[in-house]
Parts: sequence; structure tokens; C-alpha cells
Amino acid sequence: MAQASGLVVVDKAAGMTSHDVVARVRRLAGTRKVGHAGTLDPMATGVLVLGINRATRLLGHLMLTEKAYDATILLGSTTTTDDAEGEVTATSATDGLTDEAIRTALAAFVGEIDQVPTAVSAIKVDGKRAYQRVRDGEEVELKARRVTIHELTVTDVRGPEVDISVRCSSGTYIRAIARDLGAALGVGGHLTALRRTAVGSFDLGRARTLEQHGDDLALVPIADAARATFPSLDLDESQAGDVRVGRALALTLPGAGEHALFAPDGEFLALYAPSDSGARPVAVFVG
Repeated sequence: MAQASGLVVVDKAAGMTSHDVVARVRRLAGTRKVGHAGTLDPMATGVLVLGINRATRLLGHLMLTEKAYDATILLGSTTTTDDAEGEVTATSATDGLTDEAIRTALAAFVGEIDQVPTAVSAIKVDGKRAYQRVRDGEEVELKARRVTIHELTVTDVRGPEVDISVRCSSGTYIRAIARDLGAALGVGGHLTALRRTAVGSFDLGRARTLEQHGDDLALVPIADAARATFPSLDLDESQAGDVRVGRALALTLPGAGEHALFAPDGEFLALYAPSDSGARPVAVFVG
């Protein structure tokens, strides 16, 4: 296992940090070269994609893919963390809220929006994590970031509790949606449950809890992970030789963005992107 490279798809349990999961997988895989694609808060559960050995280099590219979540928002109170783990800072009656008003307010979040991340995020401010500044008693004001909410569906409204399913770009904070929905309705709001259901093409159907993985990690080979994530192109021997040394290719890729290139025997070689002269290397995984 120590020499194996690939992805491990974990269904993270509540109460664990993403680093806790990384530490466990390091022990099971017998290697320090383990990383994850996209942090999940301790309160959150669901899909956490980890890379082992060479596949850790794939993670930065996976983080650019869209993600999906199921969440529950409680209207009528705000907290210091925009979720149930923070201290309540204000409460408001929600008796006058209607399902229609809630659904209409949420519809305004769909599309490209400028979202201010939650103050207790992992974003660095002058070299220090925002959440650490908040814990140290500092006031943190983060700048708005452009994110895309591809789809937001209200699955249930139970009084002040609202269940939603969201498909969004990486970098979107579901806690911020809860906070901003409460603000838009004038009653405050925070997140009480969050489950990530997908990271790119890796969903709960492919995820296992750490207990289900056991001592024998279910590894997604790096070649399979690349084919599942990116448009793929199979090369001839001459082209594969050029890719192995990172040469640009006089080759028209079938689409925009990064493409996974494979040798004739199926070995995953590199990620390439279109260029003016053909295709240029983004990341080479063999050498």
C-alpha cells in the first residue's frame, strides 16, 4: 500500500476534522503523502476525497470541480459561526414567515453571486487563518468572492427549519447561504446540518466510512480517478513519449480546460490544456 497511488473516498463522520481523517488514512496507507480535496467542518458529514502518494498532486485540480450538499437551515437565530456550533448572538420570531417567502428568497441565490465567506473559515488573512483570528478575539471582515450556485432546491420546510440541496462551485460556503437567507428574511439564520453528497464525479455511492474501509483501503487507482474527473485522450507511443518529458503537443484537444492524457497501455500520464499551438502540460504525473 505504501507505494500505491490513488484516491480514497471517505464518508466522513460528524465530530471529526478533515485532518483527523488524513491522519487515520496515513496510518492505514503507511505513507505521509496523503492530502484531501476540500475541507469539511467537524459538524459536517459526507464525501471527503483524499489522495495518496502521486495522487496528492491531482487534488489541487479536483478542488476546481463542483460540489453538492444537503443542508438544514434554522431561521430565527444567528450564531458566531453561522452554524450550530457557535454561540447564539440574536433571535427573532419567525411566525410571519411563509413557505413562499422562504422559497422566493432562496431562488435569488441561484447563479453567479458575490458571497462573503463565513468569518470562521480557513481563509488566510495576513498569513493567519480567519477562524484562528476569531478564536483569538479579533474582528474579521472577509471580502466577497464570486461563486456559482448551479442549483438550489428546497426539499422541505418545517416551520423555521428549511432543508435544501445545493450544487455549487468550489469555494461556496453553505453556512453563508444560511446566514444570508436569514438576513434577507430579516430574522437571522444558521446551519444546523450539512452533508456533502458529491465532489465532482465522486458521490456518496462511492464513499465509505473509515470503519467500512477498515485496514484495507478501497483505493481508486489514479488512472480511474483521472478518467472519471477529466475529458480523456488516448495517445500513440510517440505522443506519450513527448508527454513523459513535458513537451507541448501539436494536438487539438476536444474541449476547453484540463484533459487527462493516457499512454497506449492505459497508464495515466498528465493533465494538458489547450494552447495557441495545440496542447500544453499542466501537470505531468510520470517521469
